[in-house]
Formats: sequence, C-alpha cells, structure tokens
Amino acid sequence: MPHSFRFAAISAFAALALGLQGAEQADWVVRARYVLPMDGAHRVIKNGAVAIRGNRILRTGTSNEIAHEYQARHTLERPNAILMPGLIDTHTHAAMSLLRGIADDKRLQDWLEHYIFPAESKNVSPEFVKWGTQLACLEMALAGITTFTDMYYFEETVADAAKQAGVRGVLGQTIIGFPAPDFKSWHEALTGAELFIARFQHDPLITPAVAPHSIYTTPDDALIASRRLASKYHVPLLIHVAETRKEYDDSVSQRHMTPTETLAKLGVLSGRTVAAHSVWESDSDLALLKQFSVGVAHCPTSNMKLASGIARIVDMLRLGINVGLGTDGFAGSNDSADLILEMNLAAKLQKITRMDPEVLPGEQVVEMATIGGARVLGMQEQIGSLEAGKLADFITISLSNAHSIPLYNVYSQVAYASKAGDVEDVFVNGRPVVRDRRMLTLDAERIYERVRSLQHGIQQSLGR
Repeated sequence: MPHSFRFAAISAFAALALGLQGAEQADWVVRARYVLPMDGAHRVIKNGAVAIRGNRILRTGTSNEIAHEYQARHTLERPNAILMPGLIDTHTHAAMSLLRGIADDKRLQDWLEHYIFPAESKNVSPEFVKWGTQLACLEMALAGITTFTDMYYFEETVADAAKQAGVRGVLGQTIIGFPAPDFKSWHEALTGAELFIARFQHDPLITPAVAPHSIYTTPDDALIASRRLASKYHVPLLIHVAETRKEYDDSVSQRHMTPTETLAKLGVLSGRTVAAHSVWESDSDLALLKQFSVGVAHCPTSNMKLASGIARIVDMLRLGINVGLGTDGFAGSNDSADLILEMNLAAKLQKITRMDPEVLPGEQVVEMATIGGARVLGMQEQIGSLEAGKLADFITISLSNAHSIPLYNVYSQVAYASKAGDVEDVFVNGRPVVRDRRMLTLDAERIYERVRSLQHGIQQSLGR
C-alpha cells in the first residue's frame, strides 16, 4: 500500500495523547494541500480537510481545525493534491461505450438514422447495457465523475450496474416514438418507466427519471404523458432540446414554434426538466428556460464534433439559468468520459465566440462541473459542494505531475491544466470507490474481456 494512503485507527490512548478526548467521532478524515468546497464563498482552503461520518460530510475546514474537532477511524493523506466535490455529468448515454468509434464524422441526423439506431436495434440487450454501463462507470469514476445523468434503454440494468460500481446516477428511461430495443411502443415504455421509478425512487444512489428523447422522435402525446409521469412522482424529465439547426428550422417550419416554445406550449417544461444541448435558443427561448427553471446540460465536445453549434452559455448564466456540463454519448458525439476536458473546452469556446478572454473564467466552469451541475439536476441540497450535512461525494486531483507545477491559481489548474488521469481518489456516498487510480468496486480486466467479446458480435452485425 502506498505510503501516501494510510488507514489510521486511533486508539483511546492515542486520542488522549493528542488531546482529543472530547473530539467527535468521524469515519474518515481526508486531508489535502488545497480544498475547494464550492460552497458559494469561493474559498480555497490551504492545508484543508474534510470529515465524514457514514455517507455525510461533518465539516470542511483547515487540517488543524478538523484535527482538533474530530477523531477519525480512517485517514487519507494527500499532501500534494486538490480535494474537491465529485464531478457531475448532466448528460450521457453510458452503455453506448460499446459503440465507441463505429460512426464518426457524421451529421447528427445521418449518424442517428443510418448508423446508431440500426446498430442499437441489432445489438442492444440487457447484456449489452450491463457491460457497456460497467465500462462507462469504470471510465467515469477514474475521471472523477461521481454522478452521471443517463438516457438509454433497459434503464434498470443501468441502475444495477451503477450501484455495483458505487457511483451515483440520475437515470432516465427513454420514451421514443418507434420500436426500441426494450419497448415496442411509447405506451409500453411509459409503463416500464413507471415500474422503474417505483423500484428505485428511494434508492441511496439512483434517482430515476423519465426521458422522452426529443420533439422530432417522440410524439406530442408521449411528451405530454412523460411530463405527467415525471410530475406524478416528482422525478426529473430529461430531453434533448434544440441541439441542431435542422431541429430548430424544422420545428419553426412545421409548427411555427421553436423547439423550446413547442415544449413550453405542450406543458413539458412545467416541472423539473433537464434540457440537453440547447444550442439553438432565441432570446425568447432563453426567457422560457428561465421562466420554467429548466436546467441546461452543456456538451461542448459533442456540439463541436457533430458541428451542432455553440450554445449561448454566457447569456444563459447571466440570466440565472442553471447550466451544467455533459459528455454526451461515447459513440459519434464524444469518445471519452472526461468532464475535466469539457470544462476546458466550455470556457475556451465561449471566449473565442465572444472574442473576450474574460468571459466564463476557470472558476465558473469548475462551478458548472460541480454545484452548477447539481442545480441543473435539482440536487443542490444533496451534492455538488463540500458542506456539512451533504452527501460525501468528492475526489482528489494530484498535483505531482509536470503540468501541475508551478501552481498560482487552483481554479485555473483544475479548469485548464489538470487531466482526467490526475484523479487519484474518488468517494461516493462516503465510500471509497477509487484509490490511487485503482477502481475498488469493479473488475476492470473482466470488463475488458467481456467487452472485447461483445465487440466481435457488434462488428458482425454491422457487416464489418
């Protein structure tokens, strides 16, 4: 076991020697060179620490403060690392990790209709979803993502895989207007979604959701019914909105309304809603997103790779719209689960679009990846910052690499210099799931072996 990571069970004698007789018991105390609480005060705590009991944070403060107040069963020492909230991915399709690279450099409609939907119809099964999600959870956790927001099929299988990995998931059962791998009609999918919600509604790691795909793949009646179901159980509704110019133009041409106006008129936005992409939004659309408190999942890599456009993130944030970051799917639209990279790209895209280097500074994109993402999901009271009473989801990022030296601004380091491979430790719900860059909850080699086997079948189904 590396010297930097040590479990220390403090005996009564040791506690007495340290003057801790009256100290409160903690399960863990984690110390780091810098702590970013992301609590609204924009603090950087040098030589900081966090104390945990069970799945909750007891306190965040300096190492001296925490040592004086808490007696820990276990300690984790990271004297050359940043300790911060776990990253929150507000939009992805996890099981599509098995389709990574099969249809790159295509336009969205071409990619969906001629490559992805056919590939899914031939290959997606509970077994496909199980191993695709496990592979995605492995990659996400190693990259510091502690919560992911998913929209896919066989979502109960996604939930089981996420729980096995020990990561948090906001998981939406897809509702779509044609036969899907799991349900042959949107009516069946809604019934399945209700059963899924009932099973996981009170789960400590899983937040079930309803996920109508989009206005161009899901009938209006299905969109309305999806909102009713989500509102009935007070769960999120996840949907792709105004992702491409074609979607926007088709909606204006056929409905005489923008995609956002359409959803507002149908009542779909009247509740907890996460709008993925939201690239093509007019001023009146942004006013609607603000009016209905819609959260936006911004996916810069996906929007660039598919040439969908550049979302008006600066305008959204100035209006007070909650915006988080998403990686999107692993096939075609993105090729990795790297939310640290998404921070970097999100900031730079807005700067070059506005021709203003001062917009969307590093601190603001770090906020988008943490507490901002929590606000998008309506979970800001539970996750997204290191505050007393919140769930203990956090990561450590190493400062021992060449690109981490020298360090003048911690937020700039995270947003512009850090890499996914710098993530050392990941805790979710007070439980360590990654330590010293090793996944503790999943068997990586077994996953790789099974995925390679499934890849052969996928290639055969595509005639390759």
